Amino acid sequence: MYTEILRIIEGGLAKDPKKVYNYSKLLADKLAKDGEEKLAKMIFRTIENGPATTVTMDELLTTPVDQESRLSIVDVEVPSKTSEPIVLPKLVDNKIEDFISVVKQRGQLMKRGIEMSNSLLLYGKPGSGKTTVARYISERTGLPLVIARFDAIVSSLLGNTAKNIRKIFDFADNKPCILFLDEFDAIAKARDDQYELGELKRVINSLLQNIDTFEKQNILIAATNHPELLDKAIWRRFNTVIEIGFPQEEGIIELVKTFIEGFETDFIREEKRLDKLVRLMEGKSPADIKSIINNAKVQIIINGRKILGYEDVLVEIFEFDNHGDMTIDKLVEFLNENGIPQATIADRMKVSLRQIRNYLNKQS
Repeated sequence: MYTEILRIIEGGLAKDPKKVYNYSKLLADKLAKDGEEKLAKMIFRTIENGPATTVTMDELLTTPVDQESRLSIVDVEVPSKTSEPIVLPKLVDNKIEDFISVVKQRGQLMKRGIEMSNSLLLYGKPGSGKTTVARYISERTGLPLVIARFDAIVSSLLGNTAKNIRKIFDFADNKPCILFLDEFDAIAKARDDQYELGELKRVINSLLQNIDTFEKQNILIAATNHPELLDKAIWRRFNTVIEIGFPQEEGIIELVKTFIEGFETDFIREEKRLDKLVRLMEGKSPADIKSIINNAKVQIIINGRKILGYEDVLVEIFEFDNHGDMTIDKLVEFLNENGIPQATIADRMKVSLRQIRNYLNKQS
């Protein structure tokens, strides 16, 4: 609650009634949970009887807009149970749990005189789960996620991009929330990049200044697919940096089990078949694996089959890996190499067994 008290004082000094209201309400909520109901009620009465500063969800969703396009430059997501499973290596999972613990206990840290910036930089390949991690942290902390929209932030008007960045930080600063800068490299590119215009280089300076004034008591998460493009000064602004990689063997198995939930299969308890599927899914993102399994489920439903078969998943893996270069010959060979009997292949592809043998004979 020490954090909330400081933010209330900040709001009062800045003559920002919304900030005062938001953090007073959060303080009252925490006091009520701690058994200080009398004090909590006094705070509630004070803020409710004060000036008309009540912040509703509608007001939270009244987001800042770009001056030129009039597009909203942030999206707001309320905390909810993430629909995507979080499957991470143990060390990475531990670092994320540590970050969440720091956020939840920042009041206690401040009480002991320890100031910690609540800033997290996530990097990794597209589809690795960076946005899912941000939503998971939002769910665990109970704080809404304010997502910066870089497609609307970058303006053609000279100087307007820096103004948009300022608007975003101001919007997130006066309410308990997590500011999430996805695709961070769009505005955080290295200032020595010879291909960038001078305006975008000035944007970096604006971004750094805003991070410096924001991160002390607020929560900032940034994510990028291209860490090599980030300005060197950006890295120093984040006290926690985590690489989100693609799942390995155990992670793939856990994802597959999660995505097939509610479906009977002929491979999840068959070690050899499951091992082959895991090998074929190595190097794929959680989003890729989900797409493969979902496409296989769609096929068995529309074809009236009750069991999600090993060959169903193999077909979807083949199609995923061979976009634009799919032939019946290659598919038949792929299924045969991965242990599907010729009769099953013929039935699956609705052709005769002789045709399947002919396809395989051509390959030999």
